Amino acid sequence: VVKVRNEQIDDMVLMRADGTPTYMLAVVVDDHDMGVTHIIRGDDHLTNSFRQYQLYDALGWKIPKFAHIPLIHGSDGAKLSKRHGAVGIDSFRDDGFLPETMRNYLLRLGWAHGDEEIISTKQAIKWFNLGSVGKSPSRFDIGKLKNLNAHYMRVTDKKMLFSLMRTELSKKLGRDLNKKEETRIFQGMDGLKERAKTVSELSNSAFFYIAPRPLEMSEKAAKLLNDDGIMYISMIYKKLTKLTNWTGRELEITLNELSKSQNAKLGQFAQPLRAALTGSNVSPGIFIVMDVLGRSETLGRLNDVLD
Repeated sequence: VVKVRNEQIDDMVLMRADGTPTYMLAVVVDDHDMGVTHIIRGDDHLTNSFRQYQLYDALGWKIPKFAHIPLIHGSDGAKLSKRHGAVGIDSFRDDGFLPETMRNYLLRLGWAHGDEEIISTKQAIKWFNLGSVGKSPSRFDIGKLKNLNAHYMRVTDKKMLFSLMRTELSKKLGRDLNKKEETRIFQGMDGLKERAKTVSELSNSAFFYIAPRPLEMSEKAAKLLNDDGIMYISMIYKKLTKLTNWTGRELEITLNELSKSQNAKLGQFAQPLRAALTGSNVSPGIFIVMDVLGRSETLGRLNDVLD
């Protein structure tokens, strides 16, 4: 059968407008043998469909349903290409985008169901129909993709997120995480995932929980640990060494009492405290951070900046 097809292929050559040949018989035969009933592809293949239709008809085969969807354009309205940063789907995975996000976003680029923006895979299977596919090209917006990914990050199970983060965290640490480090990341996940838009961002923001001591300080964190900042850290350290009930609530009460006793705002204590404990000027709530780190690690990090 294959030999017959190869002998006949020259008789099935179609000519482009410029006189160059284009071979379509193999595509038609392959689709027929696989029992393809619907052919859905970009509208840049519209001309090919008319040619393939004629081949199906000439061979006496049932003609599939053809549908053409608009192409994806870049933010400038031009056809998406490498100059727009167009990459393979693996790159989006490596950059920390969830599968649910990509399915939702790509679906909405050329199709709509009313005003729905968040569409689960289950809903997509139930709602999708070719009649609602748009006719105009859509524009790929990385900002919208990140915002959508942030939504799916917030609703994704902590265990799943941790499994996606593990490799990157181990790479940054230079070894596998131990049990204590895994526990810290897991306990701090709720506070971390509220701020992150990708798994990569989540991994970067979580690293301070397991970073080796003494912590490497960002430029802004280092500025917070000036003479006044160190003075506040010293007061906090002395107060916390006397605290026996180490919970987020008790830590908050203790620092509020300390700031009031010094006629200072809580932020004057909290900002250098955040820098000392995280190496940054941004983090989840500082009382959550202290609770997750635990008594020994918190006091140890404070002592590092006081030495």
